[in-house]
Amino acid sequence: MTNVVEMKVNLHCDECIRKILKAIKKIEDIETYDVDTQLNKVTVTGNVTDEQVIKVLQKVRKTAVKWDQANQTLFPN
Repeated sequence: MTNVVEMKVNLHCDECIRKILKAIKKIEDIETYDVDTQLNKVTVTGNVTDEQVIKVLQKVRKTAVKWDQANQTLFPN
């Protein structure tokens, strides 16, 4: 079953993005993934759950919340 998982993640530098991409690529059964630095948004498509993506991001020390629950004050400037 294909799911679309969208997460709000603080993407503040190239090193963070590199770590996130490396971690996401290790998830089994993903079809596509995208990192939108403008929106601080990570999208993963495939046989994956929100919990799997959050767990992988936590391993690289990133906090993630579901995109639909994200608010604009999550990562203040």
